[in-house]
Amino acid sequence: MLAEQQLRDYLGTAGFVGRVGDGVAKVEGLHSGAVGERIKFRRGVYGMVYLVEESSLSAVILGSDSLVQRGDPVWRTGTLMSVPVGIELLGRTVNALGEPVDGEGIIKASERGAIEVKAPGVIERESVSETMVTGMTVVDGVLPIGRGQRELIIGDRGIGKTAVGIDMIISQRMLYRRNDKISGISFEPVVCVYVGIGQKCSSIARIVELLKEQGAMSYTIVVSAAAADPVSLRYLAPYAGATMGEWFRDRGMHVLIIYDDLSKHAVAYREMSLLLGRSPAREAYPGDVFYLHSRLLERAAKLSKKLGGGSMTAMPIVETQAGDVSAYIPTNVISITDGQIYLDEKLFQRGVRPAVDTGLSVSRVGAAAQGKTMKGVASKLKLELAQYREVEGFKQFGADLDDASRRMLERGERLVEVLVQSRCSPLVEEKQLFGVFSGIGGYLEEIPSTEIKLYLRGLLDFVDNEEIFGPWIECLRNSMDADVKTVIDFVLDFYTREFMVRKDWYVRTYILNKGYAKDEMKWEHSIRDEVIRGFEQEVVAASAGL
Repeated sequence: MLAEQQLRDYLGTAGFVGRVGDGVAKVEGLHSGAVGERIKFRRGVYGMVYLVEESSLSAVILGSDSLVQRGDPVWRTGTLMSVPVGIELLGRTVNALGEPVDGEGIIKASERGAIEVKAPGVIERESVSETMVTGMTVVDGVLPIGRGQRELIIGDRGIGKTAVGIDMIISQRMLYRRNDKISGISFEPVVCVYVGIGQKCSSIARIVELLKEQGAMSYTIVVSAAAADPVSLRYLAPYAGATMGEWFRDRGMHVLIIYDDLSKHAVAYREMSLLLGRSPAREAYPGDVFYLHSRLLERAAKLSKKLGGGSMTAMPIVETQAGDVSAYIPTNVISITDGQIYLDEKLFQRGVRPAVDTGLSVSRVGAAAQGKTMKGVASKLKLELAQYREVEGFKQFGADLDDASRRMLERGERLVEVLVQSRCSPLVEEKQLFGVFSGIGGYLEEIPSTEIKLYLRGLLDFVDNEEIFGPWIECLRNSMDADVKTVIDFVLDFYTREFMVRKDWYVRTYILNKGYAKDEMKWEHSIRDEVIRGFEQEVVAASAGL
């Protein structure tokens, strides 16, 4: 009797490969397998049960299918697919199974997390209200993102979608390296996860090198599922990345995860489903392709204080063809997310970086996740950009413009220049405010458009003097009263006058970037010191007159 029971148990946990090819296998004899269960083939190869049928199982092979042959035995493991999680993964590059691919040794993680988990429910969440700093003026000012939000990055190929995501990761170093000398506040790091799906291995390697150069790899996990990897790993990669991020979120930390990109993820899912014999639907995708991404992006959340108050912010990337946002996968992801950052190819060709179209882009969380000061100027910035786009449309048709429209057009062009930003150069909110105020406050009207970059570069260098501007940092970040506006106007008025007088020096310093001899260095510092002394004198005079 005992022998018969053991035989039944064995027949339920062991089977054999009936058919294999193209990274998938048909397994017979496993009558009690579960979807998502990890199974073991001969020669150390593992797979995952994907479909449970009446007389067989369909599984995807998590590795090379050349090591799996027809007739090979297959064993159940009784465990669902999982990946290693924990602080040990920070700074490492891993594949979709959590195995290191960076050549830096094994990862000694003490915990594992299931790849497929249920997203937090409504009761477990709270509304998004904390700012997720991106370091990009156009995003923080016009399209604010909150911790726990899902914001789509969408646009054609090769116009900077990945660059926006990577710059967001780099900008987080401003928080965890910064120790505010005035308030004494030290900021906790935001853990970042970058998931590369279907990218070239060389592209992922360049991203890792860039993150190391910028000092951002120490708080980042890179999950690599390159185009050369099996389709099963490209399918699992985003879920593995989400599991790694959730470990930190559930411990009260904040996480930023970049999915690059979900278009290739959908293609991998279609390929895998067709190989397994599932019925195709629209554009040959399986009928549940919407659920593929909805269950992934729903895992991004801001948890309640009772659960630690952690958050995971998701930034999926989707590629469009010729700007067509109405295609199948783009519309699916747009309907799932809380807004989109739309990158326009025409803006990119004009040299606008990042090439964000503020007209088609939207953040549905909006001002709820924006600082008090930035919120006070953002509405005016959005209005003036909208007016500029309207007038620009008439200009493109060759219409004659009156003086008011022409001034509006010139002002809008200057505002666009204010929002232009170089790669890997994130700005804290206070510096962003000075740039935005210079545009909407009219300080750029006397400056030619070709010199605005020079003006802004000098302005940021000027306000970088902590000894003078340090005491005002907290005021700029947390208040929008009349006194703060007076301070900003005072600074911009002084700097603009100095810029017009010393424009040649700014050109020499920032544009020519000439190597100075020792006597020339003294000349440079003397002018810089003279500007600072002049500003201090005006501050004293203004204070005495109050």
